[in-house]
Amino acid sequence: MFELLNDFNHCRELLLKRLREPAPGRIQLLTGPRQVGKTTLLLEIAGQFGDAAIYAAGDEPDAALPGFWERRWADAEARAQRGTAVLLLDEIHHLSDWAKRLKGYWDRQHRRHAPIHVVATGSSALRVTTGSRESLAGRFERMVLSHWSAASLASAFQLSAREAALSLVRFGSYPGSVALNGDPARWRAYVRDAIIEPAIGRDLLALGAIRRPALLRQVFAVAAGFPAQIVSLQKLQGQLQDKGALETVAHYLALLQDAYLVAPLERFSTRAHRRRAAPPKLVTLNNALLSAMHPDGPPDPAREPERFGFWVENACLAFGVNQGQRVTYWREEPLEIDAVFEGSWGEWAIEVKTGRFDAQSLKGLLEFCRRNPKFTPLVISAPGDEEIARRHGIRGVSWEDFLVSGPPPR
Repeated sequence: MFELLNDFNHCRELLLKRLREPAPGRIQLLTGPRQVGKTTLLLEIAGQFGDAAIYAAGDEPDAALPGFWERRWADAEARAQRGTAVLLLDEIHHLSDWAKRLKGYWDRQHRRHAPIHVVATGSSALRVTTGSRESLAGRFERMVLSHWSAASLASAFQLSAREAALSLVRFGSYPGSVALNGDPARWRAYVRDAIIEPAIGRDLLALGAIRRPALLRQVFAVAAGFPAQIVSLQKLQGQLQDKGALETVAHYLALLQDAYLVAPLERFSTRAHRRRAAPPKLVTLNNALLSAMHPDGPPDPAREPERFGFWVENACLAFGVNQGQRVTYWREEPLEIDAVFEGSWGEWAIEVKTGRFDAQSLKGLLEFCRRNPKFTPLVISAPGDEEIARRHGIRGVSWEDFLVSGPPPR
């Protein structure tokens, strides 16, 4: 289990609270996508603890030199002689045998009751969680700092709620890219060079289990080209220049989800075999990835309403996934609905309508809720169209309000 956070300030407060507890405590293991603020967070913590803190990054040049671990732990032990020390290990998955080594040092300090807190971060969910499960069982608490929400963007960059929601749909929510929104070439280079390439070229390919790296990149590119769309693996395979077995394509989609890039949503069903047999609905977990991969960049709402609608739907579904909700879709020909949410938000059946709509277009939503009465129907509409849903006895919320605050109170 882990705590899922998509608010930088909340994550900082939680970590600081735990680091003020008596040491040694459990290792604090922080994972999450690239460029959401994990390194910034560690450096802020280092500043708060001053001489008691030791910061080291697993991807810096001297991390590969002999004695790296020994020097950092010796430094921590020396500082612990004067009071509680805090060892901050950034991008730990780049260090060889990191989990076994961390276990050995932590166990030794725990036996000695040395007052040392340890915080470790990693950008690859698969590499970090696999190592932690194998070697650190019972010794760590895991948190995930997820993709930022529109509310976080509004707070950090002094944007109105409407500005933050529109920016999230068109440019995504990586905080480091916000200053570059007005320079398309620099913005795209940043997203590709600082996020996409490291996540695929370093985090995933370093696993050693990727036999066809070109195919992995193509699967990501094709998935980003079908935001919030149901795509069979056969159709997905047909879009690829480098043909691969369906099992390989499905496996690469799962790896892209572990890298916080793409989520292949299952079809809602009470029968497990029907969920697995259905084609996935592809959701890119940050709309910045859509803009960086599309040749025309972000859509203009007035000139490209259809493409903009897909991007709004993608942003809304990604928001649910990033908030830790279980997100699926439902389709029973000829009826379907865009999403089914289950989790801390409650149970919702959702249609996303960025254009005008009528009662006939809500037929699938009403039928799903008739068959599954525990779900509350919700229409996420264009601003100003919420009343259309309400006239039919269905709750309505604008996509701007949804991306800032989530579903309305039940």
